[in-house]
Amino acid sequence: MTTPAGPSADALWTTSLRRWNTVCWALFAAMTVGLATTDGSVGSRYVALALLGCVVLCYALLDRLPDNPVVRPHTYLSVLVLALGGLAYLRGGYAALFMVTLPHYWMFGRSPRASMGFLGLATAATLAGSWYRQGWSLQFFGETMVSTLIVVAVGVLIGLWAHAVVAQSTERARLIVELERAQAQLSEAHQRQGAADERERMARDIHDTLAQGLASIVVLAEAAGAALASDPARSAQQLRSIESTARENLAEARELVGSAQRHGGAAAGSVAHTLRRILDRFAEDTGLTVDGDLTDVECDQQTRIALLRCTQESLANVRKHAHASTVGVMLSRRPHGVELEITDDGTGFVPEESTGFGLDGMRKRLAELGGRLTVTSSVGDGTRILGVIPLEPAPGDGGTENDEGNGGTR
Repeated sequence: MTTPAGPSADALWTTSLRRWNTVCWALFAAMTVGLATTDGSVGSRYVALALLGCVVLCYALLDRLPDNPVVRPHTYLSVLVLALGGLAYLRGGYAALFMVTLPHYWMFGRSPRASMGFLGLATAATLAGSWYRQGWSLQFFGETMVSTLIVVAVGVLIGLWAHAVVAQSTERARLIVELERAQAQLSEAHQRQGAADERERMARDIHDTLAQGLASIVVLAEAAGAALASDPARSAQQLRSIESTARENLAEARELVGSAQRHGGAAAGSVAHTLRRILDRFAEDTGLTVDGDLTDVECDQQTRIALLRCTQESLANVRKHAHASTVGVMLSRRPHGVELEITDDGTGFVPEESTGFGLDGMRKRLAELGGRLTVTSSVGDGTRILGVIPLEPAPGDGGTENDEGNGGTR
């Protein structure tokens, strides 16, 4: 019989076993004293007390010896069987002690087969002792044998039922421990996944803000250095753009540090106004024609950040790869959600050959809000990027069907 797993199950099982054992020994002692005091034969009384003393001493010694855990209880049960046979031979009243010892076979048998075996031996020993004392008499068959067999049958039924209950409790405790272990592993996996998601989010934010800003600073610094002698005014303007871009990057860095505290809060300002400022700066830095059709939509902070980051990443790709002359940006409110469309008349690319991080980050960013990203492009025909974010993000609706990548390091 397996001991229930887990500290609480062990404690409960040990406490219950000790209580039953205490009750059995209390009844055993009370019946022994009662039978011994009513025994008229002094010699029979002493022999009975000696046999009972052997049982008690054997249990006390074997319970403390550092021996095999299976041998100790079975040795005690063997001594108990012999003592019951001797007591039944001494006097008929001593055979009643057999009833009190029934729980011992189930508590110390270690298995149903061992318990049934020792119970059968105890029954045979008790009947044999009574037969030696009474012989083949009517009293032996009519009282001793019948009452003993009835007691044994009841004891067997109760013992098997108790063993089944203990086995179920043991299995239940084992399943509870396994469930707790699985929950702990699942919680740990969620924590690891959460940490990985947070690292990926920070990587996207750094790529879409700080990295793009630093790239713009590098490009502007190179252009300012090249035009320093030939066009000082242009160089001065680019130096001012460098300063503005650096300040914006510093503000973006501070926003990234404090983004966890404002996560999911109300939008900080007009998204259309912020996009207009981004487009004006882009047109000033690149000299490209930028057409903006921006509707001031109301959205939460997460949606606002997603729209700004997608715009910044798309414009950065236009600057680095498209070789375009005109860029169009449209922000509109539709019945199904918010749409952000960015187009250019650049060289285009083959979407299936895209391996960059930027557009993949955009797709994931929109998918987290239940949106989707669609990129349409071909060589020589420019590029169209369409991002859609639902008004209320729906679980499971954030796929990227018909998604196409961007080229180069887009």
